[in-house]
Amino acid sequence: MIDRIAYTNRWRTRHAAEKLLLAGGLMLLAMSLPPRVTAPCVILVAFTAATLGAGIAAGTFARLLAIPLGFMLASAPMLALSIDPAHGFAVSWSTTGAWMALDVTLRALAATACLTLLAVTTPLVDLLGVLRQFGVPKVFLEIMLLTYRMTFALAACAATGAQAQASRLGYDGFRSSCRSLGQLAAVLLQNALAQARRLECGLAARGYEGDLPVLYLQPPLSYPALGKTALLLAAVAWLGAVAG
Repeated sequence: MIDRIAYTNRWRTRHAAEKLLLAGGLMLLAMSLPPRVTAPCVILVAFTAATLGAGIAAGTFARLLAIPLGFMLASAPMLALSIDPAHGFAVSWSTTGAWMALDVTLRALAATACLTLLAVTTPLVDLLGVLRQFGVPKVFLEIMLLTYRMTFALAACAATGAQAQASRLGYDGFRSSCRSLGQLAAVLLQNALAQARRLECGLAARGYEGDLPVLYLQPPLSYPALGKTALLLAAVAWLGAVAG
């Protein structure tokens, strides 16, 4: 779904550097400024840019944030607990830990919103083209590209296997579900290793010498858009520094 949205949103025709500046700048502000003011501002800006700017449905963007938010909320209470080993490892509530949990959750959610904004507005091919221009080593770019392609292949294999198991009542009950999930994981591991071997053989047969040439067609860079993004980042930074 993310890949489909990245190719069909209104910002598809914008240069990837413009979107990278916005998402990367917001993430930098969320990581460096006080989170209780900066993080909500960053989340709001990312949400507004995705919905009003790129034309992505608000519900879709919210659903993409819901899963990582669930993990954050599940782990945050652990930071609010204090363990005293001197008194038999007594567990107690810590006010300092609670504020720390809030700060960590806000920072993590703001960073996730920035990454989601970049992912749903910029196809990986465009992003790799910009990173190549920035001088990122080719080996890292190729690992990113191959991992990206392999992820979709394994996801399709997992969906097909799960559907086949469900049609045979493989998830009818807790024990059956655990057994089916274990079998599916084993099959996915075997398929991943086999596909990796086939990919290696295919690249070697085509004379692979450490470089995967990819055609990058970037639209022209808009300097007014870069200026507006810089002003927006400056406004968020000022608000976070003053109000935080």
